[in-house]
Formats: sequence, C-alpha cells, structure tokens
Amino acid sequence: MSRYQPPLTITPSVLNLVVEIGELLGFWAAQAGRASPLLRKENRIRTIQASLAIEHNSLTTGQVTAIMDGKRVLAPEKEIQEVRNAILAYDKMPAWKAWRLQDLLSAHRLLMTGLVDSPGQVRQGDVGIYRGSQLVHMAPPASQLSRLLDDLLSWLRSTELHPLIASSVFHYEFEFIHPFLDGNGRMGRLWQTLILSQWRIELSWLPVETLIHHQQQRYYQILRECDKASDCSAFVEFMLMNIRSALQEGIAQKANVSEQMSEQMSEQKTYFPTSMEVRILQQLKQEPRLTAANLAAVLGVSARTVERHLQKLQHEGKLQRAGARKGGFWRIL
Repeated sequence: MSRYQPPLTITPSVLNLVVEIGELLGFWAAQAGRASPLLRKENRIRTIQASLAIEHNSLTTGQVTAIMDGKRVLAPEKEIQEVRNAILAYDKMPAWKAWRLQDLLSAHRLLMTGLVDSPGQVRQGDVGIYRGSQLVHMAPPASQLSRLLDDLLSWLRSTELHPLIASSVFHYEFEFIHPFLDGNGRMGRLWQTLILSQWRIELSWLPVETLIHHQQQRYYQILRECDKASDCSAFVEFMLMNIRSALQEGIAQKANVSEQMSEQMSEQKTYFPTSMEVRILQQLKQEPRLTAANLAAVLGVSARTVERHLQKLQHEGKLQRAGARKGGFWRIL
C-alpha cells in the first residue's frame, strides 16, 4: 500500500460524472467495436494533432495524416519531428504499464527524441513554469523527483479509486511534479490515455485532447487554481467533463462510415473538420458576417487560431468569402 495520498476531495459532481461516463461508455464501446480501422486512425490523428497543438505545434490534421502515411510535408522540421515521435509513442502505448517508471521514461524518450538534449531522463535542475514573464508554478526541487515519482507510481498501482478519477489525479500530479525539462504536458495527456485504455481498451481511440485544445487556457488556469488550493478536485472534474463531452460527441456523430465509404476514403483524401472547425461553421451559419475577431471572442480562442481554421475551411472547399474583406460575409458550401 502506497504511503502517498493525493490532494483530492471526492465531490458529488465528480461521482455524478463517473456515473454518466459509465453509461455513455456502453454506447461508445459498441460504436468502437464496429468502427473500421480507418475511423480509429482518424481519432488517433485528432488526438495527436490536438495534444501537440496545445504545445504550439501548427500542423493540421491533414498534415499529421500525411506524415502517418509516409508522405512529405512542408512544415518546420521540429514540428514534423514532434508528430513522428507522437505517432511512435501512441503505437507503442499498449506495451507499457502505467505504474512502471521504466516505461514512463521510455515514453518520454520516444516523444522527445530529437527535440531535447536528454530524452527519457528526469531533470537534474530546478525549474519554474512561466506564462510570459509571470512565474505560475515552481516545480518541486530536482532532489525530490525520485521520491515523488516513486510515490505517485506506487499509488497508481495500488489505488482503489475508479480509473476515471485515478487517471485524472495522475495527470494533475504529474504536471505538478514536472519531472522533465520539456514534454511534461504531452506526457501527462499520453499517460492518462494509457491508464484509461488499460481499464477500457476502447478509450484508446477517444480524442479527449481535441476538447482540451479548445479550452487550453482553462486547462492551464485550473492547474494553477489547484496548485493554490492544494486540492486537485477541480482538475479531476474538468477532465471528467471533457471525457464525457468527447463520448457524447463521438456517439452523436452522424459520420457513420460504411464499408463502401471506407473504400472510397482509402482511395482518395477525405477531409474531416476538427471540432473547432465545426463550431466555426455553426457560428457562421447563424451569423455569416462575423469576423475572425468576433469568432475568437465567442469561441474563447485567439484570432490567429480562428484565421488558421478559416483558411483551412476555404482551402478544403467548405467555406467561401463573398464580398470585400470589410462588409462581406461567409458562405458555407
């Protein structure tokens, strides 16, 4: 039995979310069981693209798909390397045990090879996490890392908490410990997926990261709030809400791809709008004259993010600009 106990209060909201997710999982499991390898691949692509986008990687789902298919992509070499590494890490995931330190280090080595000097090694110095010039989190000293990681992994192996809660607690505590110089965010998200997939294999294909990407300021804000409160309940609730939303979105999708459609998609490139692009199209359907700045304010993201998605939607033939830049409107195709 681990001597470590997480800074957690089990609230009624957390318990209710666990129950809701359990009910939704029955539908998701049935859908995942019928899903073609192509749909599973699409969800994995969305997961990788969104998790890296949180870390400021600019590659689109189309570019991630091309890299996965071994095609050449014109993009910064560092960002291409991040995608290649993530593909390898998610492919390797079924072989790892979430509570094993050596597997945690191996995963970091795969994710960060070619990106940092010492992939797969815990940091040797102390670090602070900054947003701009503001220090938002001072990580525990390097001298404490061995003990903290051992405690956390031992707890994970023996805890009787529901995996939905335990995986979220681990995610929070991992970010708090910040054991590596870089790559802690993508590692925390990967390891939560690993913990969940070892409970229910169909959760390997649930793209929760897509929803986190669209709320990444909130993601960081809740991490800071939990640090100040010395209680990770709010983060656990946030993650459970995103898992519930990802399940609801996946179940509700009407993109029920038949075998015939799967064959067509294997022969030609098919475009899948991201969750953010769907939200943009929904807003423009209601109000075609919205500007990028208006959309950014409504969706809670930067104008630059909106502009990038608008360009992609135009390129893919889903959206067309009518009239002048000022005074014109958007036409959904």
